[in-house]
Amino acid sequence: MDLFDSKKNNGFTIISGKTDVHGGFGQGTLDLGAVSSVIIDGDEAYIDMGALHAKSAVEKGIKWTTNKEEVPNGKPYWLVWVTVDRNEQGAYYAGATACYMEIDREARRGYKILAEHVNRMDYSMKRRYMLDELDDKAKQALKKLLMEHNPAMWDNSPEPLKEALKA
Repeated sequence: MDLFDSKKNNGFTIISGKTDVHGGFGQGTLDLGAVSSVIIDGDEAYIDMGALHAKSAVEKGIKWTTNKEEVPNGKPYWLVWVTVDRNEQGAYYAGATACYMEIDREARRGYKILAEHVNRMDYSMKRRYMLDELDDKAKQALKKLLMEHNPAMWDNSPEPLKEALKA
Protein backbone atom coordinates (compact mmCIF):
# COMPACT_ATOMS: atom_id res chain seq x y z
CA MET A 1 0.00 0.00 0.00
CA ASP A 2 1.27 3.46 -0.89
CA LEU A 3 2.02 5.59 2.16
CA PHE A 4 0.06 8.51 0.69
CA ASP A 5 -3.06 6.54 -0.34
CA SER A 6 -4.63 6.89 3.11
CA LYS A 7 -4.08 10.65 3.08
CA LYS A 8 -5.40 11.48 -0.37
CA ASN A 9 -8.89 12.39 0.83
CA ASN A 10 -7.82 14.60 3.74
CA GLY A 11 -5.92 17.39 1.94
CA PHE A 12 -6.73 20.60 0.19
CA THR A 13 -6.36 20.92 -3.53
CA ILE A 14 -4.99 24.19 -4.81
CA ILE A 15 -6.82 25.10 -8.00
CA SER A 16 -7.41 28.19 -10.05
CA GLY A 17 -10.42 29.54 -11.85
CA LYS A 18 -13.14 27.45 -10.16
CA THR A 19 -15.73 29.27 -8.12
CA ASP A 20 -18.49 26.68 -7.83
CA VAL A 21 -16.63 24.23 -5.59
CA HIS A 22 -18.22 23.08 -2.36
CA GLY A 23 -16.11 21.46 0.29
CA GLY A 24 -16.18 19.88 3.66
CA PHE A 25 -13.63 17.95 5.64
CA GLY A 26 -11.50 16.04 3.19
CA GLN A 27 -13.12 17.71 0.19
CA GLY A 28 -11.98 21.30 0.59
CA THR A 29 -10.36 23.37 -2.06
CA LEU A 30 -8.38 26.54 -1.84
CA ASP A 31 -8.58 28.82 -4.86
CA LEU A 32 -5.52 31.05 -4.97
CA GLY A 33 -6.30 32.27 -8.47
CA ALA A 34 -7.54 35.62 -7.16
CA VAL A 35 -4.67 36.20 -4.70
CA SER A 36 -1.42 37.99 -5.45
CA SER A 37 1.52 38.61 -3.17
CA VAL A 38 3.21 41.98 -2.94
CA ILE A 39 6.56 42.56 -1.24
CA ILE A 40 7.25 45.98 0.24
CA ASP A 41 10.95 46.71 0.58
CA GLY A 42 11.39 50.18 2.04
CA ASP A 43 9.63 52.58 -0.29
CA GLU A 44 9.29 50.09 -3.16
CA ALA A 45 6.44 47.61 -3.65
CA TYR A 46 6.42 44.88 -6.27
CA ILE A 47 4.48 41.75 -7.10
CA ASP A 48 6.30 38.50 -6.37
CA MET A 49 4.05 35.49 -6.85
CA GLY A 50 6.70 33.22 -5.33
CA ALA A 51 5.56 34.40 -1.89
CA LEU A 52 2.43 32.26 -2.28
CA HIS A 53 4.71 29.34 -1.44
CA ALA A 54 7.20 31.28 0.73
CA LYS A 55 9.60 31.40 -2.21
CA SER A 56 9.72 35.08 -3.08
CA ALA A 57 13.09 36.47 -4.11
CA VAL A 58 13.72 37.82 -0.60
CA GLU A 59 12.61 34.58 1.13
CA LYS A 60 14.66 32.07 -0.87
CA GLY A 61 17.46 30.40 1.06
CA ILE A 62 16.36 31.83 4.41
CA LYS A 63 16.12 29.77 7.59
CA TRP A 64 13.12 31.09 9.52
CA THR A 65 12.65 31.63 13.22
CA THR A 66 9.81 32.98 15.34
CA ASN A 67 12.31 34.66 17.69
CA LYS A 68 13.17 38.20 16.56
CA GLU A 69 16.31 38.24 18.69
CA GLU A 70 17.85 35.55 16.46
CA VAL A 71 17.84 38.04 13.58
CA PRO A 72 19.49 41.13 15.14
CA ASN A 73 20.53 42.63 11.77
CA GLY A 74 17.27 41.88 9.98
CA LYS A 75 15.91 44.23 7.37
CA PRO A 76 12.15 44.83 7.62
CA TYR A 77 9.89 43.68 4.79
CA TRP A 78 6.14 43.51 4.40
CA LEU A 79 4.26 40.82 2.54
CA VAL A 80 0.82 42.00 1.43
CA TRP A 81 -1.82 39.55 0.26
CA VAL A 82 -4.02 41.23 -2.34
CA THR A 83 -7.25 39.57 -3.47
CA VAL A 84 -9.09 40.71 -6.57
CA ASP A 85 -12.74 40.27 -7.42
CA ARG A 86 -15.25 41.52 -9.96
CA ASN A 87 -18.50 43.44 -9.53
CA GLU A 88 -20.85 45.31 -11.90
CA GLN A 89 -18.24 48.04 -12.46
CA GLY A 90 -15.44 45.55 -13.17
CA ALA A 91 -12.41 44.18 -11.33
CA TYR A 92 -11.33 45.68 -8.01
CA TYR A 93 -9.02 45.08 -5.06
CA ALA A 94 -11.33 43.15 -2.74
CA GLY A 95 -8.96 42.32 0.12
CA ALA A 96 -5.50 43.35 1.30
CA THR A 97 -3.66 42.26 4.44
CA ALA A 98 -0.08 42.94 5.52
CA CYS A 99 2.35 40.58 7.27
CA TYR A 100 5.68 41.60 8.79
CA MET A 101 8.99 39.82 8.39
CA GLU A 102 12.67 40.62 8.91
CA ILE A 103 15.44 39.13 6.82
CA ASP A 104 19.22 39.14 7.20
CA ARG A 105 20.39 38.05 3.75
CA GLU A 106 24.03 37.82 4.81
CA ALA A 107 23.29 35.50 7.74
CA ARG A 108 20.53 33.74 5.74
CA ARG A 109 18.19 34.07 8.72
CA GLY A 110 14.73 35.53 8.91
CA TYR A 111 11.94 36.24 11.34
CA LYS A 112 8.29 35.68 10.55
CA ILE A 113 5.29 34.02 12.09
CA LEU A 114 4.00 31.59 9.49
CA ALA A 115 0.60 31.19 11.15
CA GLU A 116 0.09 34.95 10.89
CA HIS A 117 0.99 34.89 7.19
CA VAL A 118 -1.48 32.08 6.53
CA ASN A 119 -4.26 33.70 8.57
CA ARG A 120 -3.75 37.07 6.88
CA MET A 121 -3.91 35.41 3.46
CA ASP A 122 -7.21 33.89 4.54
CA TYR A 123 -8.47 37.29 5.75
CA SER A 124 -7.58 38.84 2.40
CA MET A 125 -9.44 36.06 0.60
CA LYS A 126 -12.42 36.83 2.84
CA ARG A 127 -12.39 40.41 1.50
CA ARG A 128 -10.86 42.16 4.50
CA TYR A 129 -8.40 45.02 4.68
CA MET A 130 -5.74 44.84 7.41
CA LEU A 131 -3.12 47.46 6.63
CA ASP A 132 -2.95 49.48 9.87
CA GLU A 133 0.49 48.14 10.79
CA LEU A 134 2.11 49.61 7.66
CA ASP A 135 3.98 52.87 8.16
CA ASP A 136 3.31 55.83 5.86
CA LYS A 137 6.20 54.96 3.53
CA ALA A 138 4.96 51.39 3.06
CA LYS A 139 1.36 52.57 2.57
CA GLN A 140 2.47 54.98 -0.14
CA ALA A 141 4.50 52.26 -1.88
CA LEU A 142 1.55 49.86 -1.89
CA LYS A 143 -0.91 52.53 -2.99
CA LYS A 144 1.39 53.54 -5.86
CA LEU A 145 1.72 49.93 -7.03
CA LEU A 146 -2.02 49.27 -6.88
CA MET A 147 -2.86 52.50 -8.70
CA GLU A 148 -0.23 52.05 -11.42
CA HIS A 149 -0.73 48.31 -11.90
CA ASN A 150 -4.35 48.76 -12.89
CA PRO A 151 -5.89 52.24 -12.50
CA ALA A 152 -9.40 50.95 -13.27
CA MET A 153 -9.17 48.37 -10.48
CA TRP A 154 -8.06 51.08 -8.06
CA ASP A 155 -10.96 53.31 -9.13
CA ASN A 156 -13.43 50.44 -8.64
CA SER A 157 -12.05 49.55 -5.20
CA PRO A 158 -14.08 50.40 -2.09
CA GLU A 159 -13.38 53.40 0.12
CA PRO A 160 -12.12 51.34 3.11
CA LEU A 161 -9.07 50.33 1.05
CA LYS A 162 -8.39 53.90 -0.06
CA GLU A 163 -8.82 55.12 3.52
CA ALA A 164 -6.47 52.42 4.84
CA LEU A 165 -3.74 53.58 2.44
CA LYS A 166 -3.93 57.28 3.24
CA ALA A 167 -0.61 58.34 4.68
